[in-house]
Amino acid sequence: MNKNPSIQVPNSIGRRHALFGGSALAASLLIPQIASAAGKSKVMATGVRVLNVSFKNNGIDMAGNLYLPKGFNKTSKYPAIVSVHPGGGVKEQTAGLYASKLAEQGFVALAFDASHQGASGGMPRLLDDPMRRVADIYSAVDYLTSLGYVDASRIGALGICAGSGTAVKAASLERRIKAIATVSAVDVGAATRRGWEGKATKEEQIAILDSVAKQRSAEAAGATPAYVNYVPKVGDKTAPRDLQEAADYYLTPRGHHPNSPNKMLVTSLSALVAFTGFDRVDLLTQPLMIIAGSEAGSLWHSQELHAKATGRKELYVVDGATHMDLYDGAGADTAMKKLAPFFNRTLA
Repeated sequence: MNKNPSIQVPNSIGRRHALFGGSALAASLLIPQIASAAGKSKVMATGVRVLNVSFKNNGIDMAGNLYLPKGFNKTSKYPAIVSVHPGGGVKEQTAGLYASKLAEQGFVALAFDASHQGASGGMPRLLDDPMRRVADIYSAVDYLTSLGYVDASRIGALGICAGSGTAVKAASLERRIKAIATVSAVDVGAATRRGWEGKATKEEQIAILDSVAKQRSAEAAGATPAYVNYVPKVGDKTAPRDLQEAADYYLTPRGHHPNSPNKMLVTSLSALVAFTGFDRVDLLTQPLMIIAGSEAGSLWHSQELHAKATGRKELYVVDGATHMDLYDGAGADTAMKKLAPFFNRTLA
């Protein structure tokens, strides 16, 4: 058997997307080229310097962009922040934007590609396993602690969208993270189980798992890998508003990057269903800042996180903002008005 069967998978918003098979050529194009990028640098108009860096994660070469403040002095000690990108995203998109803005405020900030994705290593390509993404964050913290100009006692984390669920999970278990913030938070496990707006049924969850089982059996019999999209096509009016706006970000010049192909392996879905990003926030004693839009269909994630957290916490709802409004532009500027003082205070 050398072709995929006709498989339909309910995605995390309760709709259905046709899957498409892989190919040897497509796989070869996805192999990252880390060595050629590591060590390069550029200076932004703001004076922030961006270094292309690489670090290890259980044998995987991770690709990152390290943002250094204007006037950086390697003999000084700086607070540092790990910026964690959304599901299917890469470091050059919103995570990098926030990292650059944090560097403008005097922080060393690291945005990196998740393992199996972007320019980071890891096979199979385009696997989205949130617990592996949690381990990615541990390794990012390892890397920051190895830098002589980073104060290892002042490391924070920022998660955007699905990066929030993994960042919160990491901070709940990783005591080296001293402060945690989320923007447009999504626990990707809950979103996969319950749908984008939190209304999916158990039967829909079982249908997802059935599709994974069918695909695994197909691949065991020789079929090529199959993929499912993160966001719908531009102009798909049947999708929730947030997902329509996500397409306008990821699939247009506004936010598109060639290393973010808008697909993941179908076999990722069982790991997503199993993931629980906010289940151990009882262990989260670090300060927590939660920022979300009042018009976001994902707002329930931020509200549930705030309700579950027992430590120092704040939920800031940006009036009139949608989920995607906070990814860039004026929405990101508004979020930074809360993030900068939060991290200045908690990583002092």
